[in-house]
Amino acid sequence: MEIVFALALLVLSQSFGDPDPHRPSDLPFLGFDRNDYPGDANLAALRKTFAFTGYWLNNPPGARSNSWRGKRQTVEAAGFGFAVLFNGRRYAELKPLARATALGKSDGVAAATAARQEGFPTGTTIFLDQEEGGRLLPEQRAYLHAWVDAINSSGFRAGVYCSGIGFREASGAFVITADDIREHAAGRKITYWVTNDACPPSPGCAFPEIPPGPAESGVSFASLWQFAQSPRRKDFARDCRNYHRDGNCYPPAVDSAQQLHVDVNTASSADPSHGRSRR
Repeated sequence: MEIVFALALLVLSQSFGDPDPHRPSDLPFLGFDRNDYPGDANLAALRKTFAFTGYWLNNPPGARSNSWRGKRQTVEAAGFGFAVLFNGRRYAELKPLARATALGKSDGVAAATAARQEGFPTGTTIFLDQEEGGRLLPEQRAYLHAWVDAINSSGFRAGVYCSGIGFREASGAFVITADDIREHAAGRKITYWVTNDACPPSPGCAFPEIPPGPAESGVSFASLWQFAQSPRRKDFARDCRNYHRDGNCYPPAVDSAQQLHVDVNTASSADPSHGRSRR
């Protein structure tokens, strides 16, 4: 049944292209991400608003399973591009330094293996989910660098999802995680997906016809910007007034009674990971 459904979506997707076929191609594209797969039945409605979706290769943060696994063909057939994600390790798991490096390498291999199993083509960008913000500690940096090296040597391309929000250290120094990673990358090629849900610069839970560009996040080199999260983070997004009364962000084409909350993103490409099949 799933194969039949995927083939039907593939036929429909031939006419999908972008949600608005008359839209100038150089404008940013809206996308969504969420930890749980939204369900086959909701893909067509979500495609009315979004050009791409996040796609987890392993268990998302806090989850014991991955409901996205095995859904790549169905998602692509519905007309979506991809922002492919791999959930990284938290600092508490990375000590000592030698362990951080070893885990980074083995997790990079695991991410590449999972991407191949899901059918993503060579050259797809895989984003490491770096949840903890601020300046990276030595173990975090060793893990990230080993992971990036493993991905870039595997035929895929490395990216990182990280904070684009400024953090004031006890010393008074001001640091943005994305800047810190880039400044210490030692020439490594990394694509940046930043999160900044503070209003401004974020428009909050909004789905504009002309989305803001990723650089409007405050990180000029970002390729993607997550500007709304569900639920609304009160510490960062307290000035954002356009979330649902329960604090979540719901897409306009899906009945909010389903409680299908999303995080909202903008990107310079309708397929930020270049994860669609090569045709």
